[in-house]
Amino acid sequence: MSKSGLDAFKYDQTEEKIDLSKKVRVGIIGTGWIAGSHIGELKKMPDVEIVAGADLVPGKAEAFFKKFEVEGVKCYPSHKELCDAGEVDAVCVCTYNATHAECAIYALEKGINVMLEKPMCVTLEEAVAIRKAEKASGKVLTIGFQPRFDNNMKMVKDIVQSGVLGDIYYIQTGGGRRHGIPSPYGTTFIQEDTGVIGAMGDIGCYSLDMVLNAIGYPKPLTVSGYTSNFMGKDPDYFVSEGKPAEYSDIFGVEDFAAGFVRLEGGIILDFRIAWAMHLDTPGDTIIMGKKGSLRIPSTECWNGSIGGDLKMYQRVAGKDVVTTFPMLPPREKSGFYYKLREFINACKGEEATLVPSEQIIINQAIIDSIVKSAKLGKEIEVEIPEI
Repeated sequence: MSKSGLDAFKYDQTEEKIDLSKKVRVGIIGTGWIAGSHIGELKKMPDVEIVAGADLVPGKAEAFFKKFEVEGVKCYPSHKELCDAGEVDAVCVCTYNATHAECAIYALEKGINVMLEKPMCVTLEEAVAIRKAEKASGKVLTIGFQPRFDNNMKMVKDIVQSGVLGDIYYIQTGGGRRHGIPSPYGTTFIQEDTGVIGAMGDIGCYSLDMVLNAIGYPKPLTVSGYTSNFMGKDPDYFVSEGKPAEYSDIFGVEDFAAGFVRLEGGIILDFRIAWAMHLDTPGDTIIMGKKGSLRIPSTECWNGSIGGDLKMYQRVAGKDVVTTFPMLPPREKSGFYYKLREFINACKGEEATLVPSEQIIINQAIIDSIVKSAKLGKEIEVEIPEI
């Protein structure tokens, strides 16, 4: 590809203008670790008023807002009381995985716009219920996939959508951490009753979104899945991390998962994700097409980013050609800022680029099918109902 062609992937860095005549009253449901990233970015937005918060743990919400120096916030003992009070236009759902669905559905039914942290939920059935509530409410719902707003992720999608690779037929994707079971913030990530799903819900959903978004989110047809928890059930792992050995006794989710997925259009998706493994990476992401293939370098601690320059492999005039797409510089603000900025814009009725539930329900269907297939020990068919 010529230099002028590569120049097409220089994205506009111009920041949007904010209409201060309209303000959005926001509540935060769940005031744990991830909520800190939300409130930190919301505080930067002059058209946002943080007016309410909710947490099941007595005093936790009050301490949270005091820590982040946000005054005048009314705190509630649950999402229901917050939504029933009628004080908010929008909520950020930052609870543990097991309660994503009930919080999002209740807020939508109360006519409140919802920013729902990832994963969308924990089962396909819950995702369907959320989608139905969204459509019935007519309110804004978006899912917290901030990597979507990264310039390099946009470049991946634009390359694939340009058609330069031809028809896509095989994708290898995933990632992981050599040692990265998320236990520094307590045990809600690793307990079955709160996390329900582990590495797939934490970082695997990002990996799936990167490639599925690039190819237009085709539906899955069949899934053969595998899950394991060898690291998480080993007391020595947590001792080596400076954590109690007893964490292994309550570890109830997967720390590794793999799936072989047949997608509409004859596309094969080979997926694997890990919280902990005896490797620096399970491999780069590879998107193979009939006219060319794209390699997306992995990172040692996968968090929704790419690890280096993209490389496109083609055969031109009988010769093997490699085109390098240099990594683009980061945007001015964080991915969390942009996903929340777009959400607030949408709440105000302005045009916004959101992460829509009709796509992420497919993401959730793949994760759920990997879990179900692994339990059955065989390939299963996937059916996503029309909503």
